[in-house]
Amino acid sequence: MAGSQWELPPELCCRPMAFVALTGLDVVYNAVHRAIWDAFCANRRADRVPISFKVLPGDHEYPKCRTKRTSYEWYIPKGILKTSWMNKHLNLVPALVVLFYELDWDDPQWKEKQSECATKVEIVRASLQGRNTKVAVVLIQKKTPLPPGEDLVASERASALCNACDLSGKSLFVLPHTDHLVGYIIRLENAFYEHAQTYYYTEIRRVKSHKEFLNKTTHQLLFVRHQFKIAFFSELKQDTQNALKHYKSAYSLVHELRAHETNMLEIKTMAGFINYKICRLCFQHNTPLDAIAQFRKHIDLCKKKIGSAELAFEHAAWMSKQFQSFGELFDEAIKLGLTAIQTQHPGFYYQQAACYSQDRKQQAQQLCQTGATYPSPDPLDIQSGGLDFYGQRPWRQGHQSIDPPDAEKEKTGILALQIKERDVPHSELIIALLSNAVAQFKKYKCPRMKSHLMVQMGEEYYHAKDFTKSLKLLDYVMCDYRTERWWGLLTAILTTALRCAYLMASVKDYVIYCMELLGRASTLKEDQKSRIEKNLIKVLMNDVPDAEPECDPSSVSTARSLWNDRMAIAGLNEFTIEVQDYVPFIQCKAKFYSPSFHVDQPIQLQVFLRADCPHPVSFNKLAVSLNNQDYNQWCVVESSGQEGMSLLPGKTKCYNFSFVAKMEDVGKKIEVRFVCLCVMLGSDRGRCVFLSWRGAGGDTASAHETLQASRSSRRWGRGVETRQELDWDSLTVQQSTMIISRVPKISVQLSHQPPALNNEMYCIHLTIQSQEEGVAKDVKLTAGLKPGQDASLGQTTHVTLDDSKVCDDTAPAFLPDVPLGDLRPGEKYLVHCNFYLYMCVSTGSRIFLIHVAYSIDTTVEGRPIVCKCHKDETVTIETVVPFEVSAKFVSTKFEPLERIAVDVPFLLMTDILSSSPWPLLLASSSLQLLTMTSNTPRLQSQLQEVVLQTGECASECFCLRCPPLTNGINTVATGQYLISWRRKSSSPDSPLIQTTVTLPHVILESVPLYIHAELPSFGRVRESLPVCYHIENRTALVQDVEVAVEPSDAFMFSGLKQVRLRILPQSEQQMLYNYYPLMAGYQTLPLLNISLPRCPTTNTQTLRRFLPQRIFPQGRQLDDASIAAA
Repeated sequence: MAGSQWELPPELCCRPMAFVALTGLDVVYNAVHRAIWDAFCANRRADRVPISFKVLPGDHEYPKCRTKRTSYEWYIPKGILKTSWMNKHLNLVPALVVLFYELDWDDPQWKEKQSECATKVEIVRASLQGRNTKVAVVLIQKKTPLPPGEDLVASERASALCNACDLSGKSLFVLPHTDHLVGYIIRLENAFYEHAQTYYYTEIRRVKSHKEFLNKTTHQLLFVRHQFKIAFFSELKQDTQNALKHYKSAYSLVHELRAHETNMLEIKTMAGFINYKICRLCFQHNTPLDAIAQFRKHIDLCKKKIGSAELAFEHAAWMSKQFQSFGELFDEAIKLGLTAIQTQHPGFYYQQAACYSQDRKQQAQQLCQTGATYPSPDPLDIQSGGLDFYGQRPWRQGHQSIDPPDAEKEKTGILALQIKERDVPHSELIIALLSNAVAQFKKYKCPRMKSHLMVQMGEEYYHAKDFTKSLKLLDYVMCDYRTERWWGLLTAILTTALRCAYLMASVKDYVIYCMELLGRASTLKEDQKSRIEKNLIKVLMNDVPDAEPECDPSSVSTARSLWNDRMAIAGLNEFTIEVQDYVPFIQCKAKFYSPSFHVDQPIQLQVFLRADCPHPVSFNKLAVSLNNQDYNQWCVVESSGQEGMSLLPGKTKCYNFSFVAKMEDVGKKIEVRFVCLCVMLGSDRGRCVFLSWRGAGGDTASAHETLQASRSSRRWGRGVETRQELDWDSLTVQQSTMIISRVPKISVQLSHQPPALNNEMYCIHLTIQSQEEGVAKDVKLTAGLKPGQDASLGQTTHVTLDDSKVCDDTAPAFLPDVPLGDLRPGEKYLVHCNFYLYMCVSTGSRIFLIHVAYSIDTTVEGRPIVCKCHKDETVTIETVVPFEVSAKFVSTKFEPLERIAVDVPFLLMTDILSSSPWPLLLASSSLQLLTMTSNTPRLQSQLQEVVLQTGECASECFCLRCPPLTNGINTVATGQYLISWRRKSSSPDSPLIQTTVTLPHVILESVPLYIHAELPSFGRVRESLPVCYHIENRTALVQDVEVAVEPSDAFMFSGLKQVRLRILPQSEQQMLYNYYPLMAGYQTLPLLNISLPRCPTTNTQTLRRFLPQRIFPQGRQLDDASIAAA
């Protein structure tokens, strides 16, 4: 009774659904009936009506209906709610009984089967014994029925069947067994649901009709009962709003009942049931705040209704169940879509349930007598098999008066309950609730609450004597408390863990927790630490330790036998403890004396140890393991003979190690992998404990302590430095050191003239001077682009040591290991290295590396070694463009040309503008023509040996002609312009740099007529000036040419003023004119107007561009005769 009494009945927790009984179905031997039953109950989706179906035989006996009461005048209720009432209306009394009968409308034995169906209906009605349950008939037919009104036979026979069975037309259904069976079944369900709704509505009205017969003096229980029944019927009717309203009324009424010790349990039980229903419906209506408010109100009203003081544990159990039930409802609502928050979720309710279970456990330990015997006869034994009303005592069922009817029975009943409570597994209940709470707090990211509850779970496992699980949980949460430095809480947890380790005889765990309780994080008093240290020494000497205080005596005796067994096992005498994640009683810090050491220096390592326990600690060996195991032999210290090594409490001890690095470790890190301290007592028969610190020591608390010490040192300034003794917290850990090469004793000097010019051979002079005491052997030079720069720079920069020729793209960007020989000591031995950097096209800055490496013999602590040294020099060189080249095409009259006429001379003008900060020597220039030809017999450079200063410009002019092309291309490439140059300051023997400039493409055009003139370069006033015009027909057609000469004020002329010519293809016509200048100075020649009737697109302006337009007539020279005549 004590175990299951507080569980909510399943009929209260389930969702109430209308109960419909199906009769006449043989689901075992009839396949058609089985298919119908499967369609009703299998794979019911959420969108189908909520009905609970059950197949019953036709003559099933339903619960008898009690005789209707006509008056409540002398009726005294014996309780609030019967234990069988909810189950009766959920599973025993149907709202509708459906009779299935196989009958077709055209059945030849219609009359006989009609009578048989009516008989079966009558049997069903008789078995219901006057209840308001509805009865319906479903005819299973093989054929699909016709639409209503078309089958007259079916209508007549349906009416006859209804009359025979005393049914209304709405209670007769037809179910064709066809392919669409599920669809017909769903329609039947909807009809059944309407009948069930009518039944429950009738039941609600029937219960409400009793109210007028009740009085509040003697029938208070009935007011609660009737409101609960109305609410429950409303739930069956799926009217949850009305159900909630009546549950709330019932809840208010139940708290209006007069409470005393004899009925307190019944009132609380019913209040708990009704509260559960209200909260469930509030969550269902998506009003969680209403549910929470109702639950808080419920707890406030009931938490002080303890009842009998001798059974106070029952109240704690009931309160625990209330919180647990609400937590389960809350969690179920969240799974259905409700959103919870970090400060309001089911975990708080599971936690409170666990707290009340812990109170129940304490009260049970106080109230339940250990030596009492169970009374006989059993007062909790119920002859009828169960309680009639919820919340009543078995020995006084139906009793509602204030005083118990039999004081002796009351006493024996309370004793029986106390003895039953003694057997309840309280720890299991508490652990289950705490586990649920932990899962919720973990889900909603509350790590500290989760850890707190896990500690409680560990303590409950300890009380349940499941020490393994207790230790596992406590060990898990101790990591968090160490990290967050909750030393008081950690000490309490360690104390419990130490008890578990002792009672389990777990040697390693016992040693670990002893060491941590002796450490600086422990808040135990000195006498307690002394006791723990003595026990630790006993364990290390392979003796049985004394029992921990507050341990169960029976468990202590078992533990002693386990410890004796451990002493006999030789394999457990050595074990290693990784103390990095604890706060042990021995602290360790290792540091290299420097973050880096040269290879010719001894590497110095210091290990600091400190004991925090009350008494000195002895150890046998200290070893440091490095990432290179070859050095481990130099980092070991062991006790010699009888003299052991010891640590005094609170004192810091330092151990120094020194070793020489190997040459192959230059450029590598040497790291401390772990520090191992061997603690062994009792010589051969004792246990050996290896304390291992990962890395360079330290523990969970040391990082924070070091930070605090650094802040303190900054705050107090130099006062810390004057202390005689080492300040442990101020010691820093240096886990690794770098082995670097020996300091080179050579000088490297660079001489050059920046910036570098594109495409030039840039020279850097390198001078190496040795300052070593010995011979620098095997000197090698590495030069070039420093690695790690843009990859494109490596493709546009090339390095060479050969200064006799310009290097090409095959030269590398990096020259490695160029041998230079040996450098002797005591004298300045100079090495001049000239190497050239060929930088093509791209500009910008480049970083160059000069690396000089050599080897030299030396000694370190008496050991001869060969050191490899190197000296690096870097230089950043900016690359600039030496000059800019521009090219343009002009006519022979120096007019810009957009198009070039085929086979007509034109001029190419080039300009070289110097942008170099250094003077440039232009050695020569040349043209490499592709399609063009020179109009002069020989192309010669006009820039030979020209020196350009910064900002100066050099120009050239070439006369070119484009021959006719046969492939019809109108755009052609001109060619390349080649410039040979070098710095003016470079030596005459240095190679010339050739810069190639691609000339622009030209657009060609063909002219049908080409005209050019032959005339002197100048004329004289009033002297004849002969001009000959050559007109060439460059087409394949005969061209008619009309020529007219316009008069000019500056000239008189003789010749044809207007003429019409006909010029054959590829032939030429000449026209001769004598011009007579009238004025001196630049004068415009008489203009020729030329028109081609057959080429209308060619106008005078197009042809006139080939002719000279101006000439300079000079003043007339006076001879002696003229002067004499004057």
